Amino acid sequence: MERRGFLRGAVAGGAAAAFGYTLMRGAAYAAPAQPGPGPYGALGSADANGLQLPAGFTSRVVARSGQRVAGTSYVWHSAPDGGACFADGSGWIYVSNSEISSTGGAGAIRFDASGNVTSAYRILSNTNRNCAGGATPWDTWLSCEEVSTGYVYETDPWGVKAAVRRAAMGRFNHEAAAADPVRKVVYLTEDASDGCFYRFVPNTWGDLSAGTLQVLKAGTATSGSYTWATVPDPDGSPTATRKQVSGAKRFNGGEGCHYANDTVWFTTKGDGRVWRLDLSASTYELAYDDSLVSGTAPLTGVDNITGASSGDLYVAEDGGNMEICVITPDEVVAPFVRILGQSGSEICGPAFSPDGRRLYFSSQRGTSGSSSGGITYEVTGPFRA
Repeated sequence: MERRGFLRGAVAGGAAAAFGYTLMRGAAYAAPAQPGPGPYGALGSADANGLQLPAGFTSRVVARSGQRVAGTSYVWHSAPDGGACFADGSGWIYVSNSEISSTGGAGAIRFDASGNVTSAYRILSNTNRNCAGGATPWDTWLSCEEVSTGYVYETDPWGVKAAVRRAAMGRFNHEAAAADPVRKVVYLTEDASDGCFYRFVPNTWGDLSAGTLQVLKAGTATSGSYTWATVPDPDGSPTATRKQVSGAKRFNGGEGCHYANDTVWFTTKGDGRVWRLDLSASTYELAYDDSLVSGTAPLTGVDNITGASSGDLYVAEDGGNMEICVITPDEVVAPFVRILGQSGSEICGPAFSPDGRRLYFSSQRGTSGSSSGGITYEVTGPFRA
């Protein structure tokens, strides 16, 4: 396997070498070393919520599965998963999926300008294993079903408009979605060991009721050029969508997906990788691979991914050692937060408030290891602008 450049091209030595790897094009790895602190410094001792954070950051629990959200009548759903934040006047809304079979869906928590909870409510009910999804530029939440014939549902974070099934976006083991307002498409990952990477091209931008589902075609290498091909039957029956186009590139367990600045980042949990698509050049490359990191990999069990205004990426771990790791534009990979005492869980739904000062995420199964034990957190602090 060719050793590809990390993020937007590797640099020799520097910060990356301090973490025991360089991942440079054609270069040998640096000598093994233990991962060091990232841009926020080393993690401190666990706080009262069991979170290890860098200095200057604090946490609070905003919801627990099976319990009413403080000050509201809404009982927070089990197995909280993918999430996103939406501006709401001077406040904001955090939406969260419920990865429960048959009775899944999504809920929301509304905050005022000071971060106080003002309401909580259901925005999608009785759907199947709603795992991840993505926000749209027109302020809706795409909630994706992680089953072999799963749908995408477009929901209203304010809970006013009824959720709508978007069948044109295909039926498959949906995971995450990321909207690209420049090309006016929505990218989609597929959680299967031989899954594909898709894009949905709506007939009218802002209306997902009709359009064309396409799949990425490329070779078997970890970098190169790619093209798009139309999926003949997005309904996926009798032939699964991922098996309809010859030459479709396979990805091992597609998970999180994030768009920013003509780039799409997505993760594959089956092989511990982060991938990068350069949309302007129509090229792809392997950006991070935990099996190729010399020494102790700082990021394992890759899952949901989001970005900050600084250009930093935040990748949540499914398992691993229950961390959200930050990946900086200058190629540093380091833990940002670690949850202790919850090894039977996974971290889901990382999302920043609109002002970038608060990070929300969930431990899907909490300390109990059960879907009824989910915990949703908020971390506040001096995030990089």
